[in-house]
This record gives sequence, structure tokens and C-alpha cells, in this order.
Amino acid sequence: MSFDLVLFGGTGDLAWRKLMPALFQSFRHGTLPEGGRIIGVARDDLSDDGYRELIRTRFDEVDLSKRPTPEEFSRFASLLHFVRMDLSDPRDYQRLALQLNERKADTVVMYLATAPSLFTITCEQLAAAGLNTAHTRIVLEKPLGHDLASNRAINESVRKVFSENQIFRIDHYLGKPSVQNLFALRFGNALFEPLWRRENIANIQITIAEDLGVEKRGAFYDNTGALRDMVQNHALQLLCALAMEPPINAHADAIRDEKLKVLRSLKRWTSESLGQHVVRGQYIAGSVNGESVPAYRNEPGVHAQSNTETFVALRAEIANWRWAGVPFYIRTGKRLAGRDARIVISFRPTPHAIYKSPAGEANRLIIHLQPKDGLELHLLAQGQEMRGAMQSLAPVHLDLDFDKRFGTERVGAYERLLLDVIDGRLNLFVRSDEQEEAWRWVEPIIEHWRNESSGPRAYAAGTWGPSAASAMIARDNHCWNEEC
Repeated sequence: MSFDLVLFGGTGDLAWRKLMPALFQSFRHGTLPEGGRIIGVARDDLSDDGYRELIRTRFDEVDLSKRPTPEEFSRFASLLHFVRMDLSDPRDYQRLALQLNERKADTVVMYLATAPSLFTITCEQLAAAGLNTAHTRIVLEKPLGHDLASNRAINESVRKVFSENQIFRIDHYLGKPSVQNLFALRFGNALFEPLWRRENIANIQITIAEDLGVEKRGAFYDNTGALRDMVQNHALQLLCALAMEPPINAHADAIRDEKLKVLRSLKRWTSESLGQHVVRGQYIAGSVNGESVPAYRNEPGVHAQSNTETFVALRAEIANWRWAGVPFYIRTGKRLAGRDARIVISFRPTPHAIYKSPAGEANRLIIHLQPKDGLELHLLAQGQEMRGAMQSLAPVHLDLDFDKRFGTERVGAYERLLLDVIDGRLNLFVRSDEQEEAWRWVEPIIEHWRNESSGPRAYAAGTWGPSAASAMIARDNHCWNEEC
């Protein structure tokens, strides 16, 4: 199958940090379909050879395992081409159309790795140039808008020129092998699904922690914040994967229908719950991995009096028969104590204790997302102490390391998703009604913060965030996993 992948924003940060390494890995693994072209599009004045040299130098900055040898890059570079474009100039779209029509590939992928403000004009101009054909697919990067109204406006403008099954709204967390294993764990095994409900589960925690700051993205991040950057998309998609009912099959709409039901079942915010169950924070100067780091307000591109949150913790509930009364805790932030993304499912204690158990210990299933990829099942087993009539138990755990079991050459998130776009598989992409429902749920938080004069709570870089996040979960007599 021949394909043309047109990468708008082809010289940008996302292109060389994520997309080009992912395409090269697919090329290296032999999974990239033959007969393909990768066409970078940007305002830079580059020839094909100039673009290839730019990408070659950028590969020096990616992980060592993802860097090509000179011989590998020489072969990969033959796929790379460049078209200089001003996205507001209709004549440039006509030039792109001429290049694409030279060979009429079976599939044309338009990947918009640009600012969302350019999505509407780009799609309109693609249609005006006749580039919205039935075999065209369009990929939209997050954030898709900054609130519900802007999200709807973008979706409506894109749908005027592309049908829903041509639109691939990407959330790279859904492409992670660990998230794929979450679906496999639930729907490919008979062991857990009967226990996956309110009668057996006490609480579920989702943590997406980063030890890095905003790096070179200060100006972008200062207009976005942790709620829009991580909660509205990544964290809520993980929550849906955990809470959804088993779909009738593995088809895209069957899966997305069940995720939408979860989002519609989330308890709506009240003034009381917004005050008690949402915590926002912003990092101040501290130490990460033994190195002193500046406060968020001193990062390049950040406003000196910024109130943008770099940390969010919240408590959610799902109002349905399976999950009623079970708290879901979400926590994400920058400059935290470590880079760690995990899901912790805490099961209820035994209803009648005939053994002496360590204080606070109960069965837990920990799903590691990054940097480790695997499962830990925490159990209680017979200890060595035999004092009195009540025998004691000790904690033990089973540790399943997927990298060791399946090898380190597993398909990365962007590699998996790019191949799915080329093949037309929508399973791991977000439908417009899902996005709108997620925005509808987080918008009251945005409005609440807008009217709140106190601003985000300070936390020292290198810690686990504001103490208020621990107090929030403690009100339910629970604790964050690393604090228990």
C-alpha cells in the first residue's frame, strides 16, 4: 500500500522529538508500509536535501537506542521530502496538491503538528485545493481547544470538510504498550473482571508524575496548565479504560461508546466538591535528583506573576451501578519527586479478620505505565511469627515486568498510532463526543479557579506536590501509594 504522510509543522519540536523517531523505528522494524513518502511542511526555506540534513542532525538529540546508523539514515532519508508553505496562502496548497497528485498514493495522511489555532484554516484550504478526498486522513494533535466552546468550533470546522471516520484525534497515552496491557488485563483474562467493581475495590489512583519542568515550552505551558495538558485528555482516557464496561467487540465505535458512557457518568461538580476535591499547585525552587532547579515563575517564557497550575489532584466519582461510591483519585504534575506514571487499584480488606495483618495492608494491583512497564499484585501471605491464636500475615507481591518478558524492542506509542492512521484503524483515537464530554466535566474547575483569588498552592520542586493533596485523600481514610 503506497502512502504519503504530510507533516504540517515538519520542522517543529514534536516532529523531530516524537514523530520522526517513531517513523524511523517503524522503518527499522520493517513495519512501515513500502512505497511511502514523508513530506515535511513548514515556512522554512529548505530543499529536500536540506530537510534531510536537518532531521539527521536532530536525531543526535533523541535517545541513543532510537538513533539511526549512517547507513540506516541514508535509506530512511530517501523517504523524506519538503514543501515550503505558508498555511494562510491558498497558492501553497495548490503546490502541495500538484506534488501529491504526481503519483496518487493509496492513502494520504495529513498530520497537523501545529498550533490548534491553525487547524481550521488548514482544513479549509485543504478542501479548497481538493485535498480532502475519500482516501485522505487527518490527524489532530492536542490540545484540541482550550475549553468546550473552542473544542466544538474546531471539531465543527474540521467535520465540514472531513467525515468523522477520516479524523484521527491523537492521544499518545492510548498508544502506550502499558495502556494496551490494561485493556488486555481486563478483557483478555477471566481473573479480574468479576472483582472489578464497587463490592471489591476501595479506591483507584491514577498518578502521572514528571520530574522535569516546562523545559523550552514555558510560553505554551503558561497558557495551558496541567488540567488542560494532562487531565482533560490523558488522565480521563485512563479513567475510561479502567471504568468502562466490556465492549461488545474490539471495533472502534464499540470501545468508544463505552468510554463515552463513563464520561457521561462522572459526577458533576458542585461548589462544595470543587472546594474539597480539587487541589492545584505550582512549583517553587527546590532540588530534583540532587540538582537545584528554579521556580516555575522563573522559567523562560513564563509570566513573572503566573497563576498557571503545574500540579492538579482531584477526586472523581462515577455514578453507575458498577462504581457508585468508589473514589477515583487523579494526580499529575511537573517537578515532582520522580518520573512515575502508575495506576493503583486498592481492594477492600477481608470482611472478617481471622489473621493478624500489618496495619494498612490490603490487596493492591499496581499497573506501571512509565518508566517501568508491568504489573505488581500485592498479597498477604503466612509470616514467620506464631504468637498466640491469631497467626500473622506478611506482605508479598508478584512482579510482572513486561519489558523483560517481551523485550525492550516493543512498539512505542507514536509508532503504533502512526501505523494505525496509515492502516485506517480508529480504535486508539478519540471521538469528538468523547472530547466534548471531557471538556464539559473539567470546565467547572477552570471557571472555579478563574473566580478564586488565592491562586495555586506552592510546593517545592522535588516533592510530591502540595500537602493539601494528601489531606484531600486522607479525608476518605486513604493515602497516596507512596505515602501508605
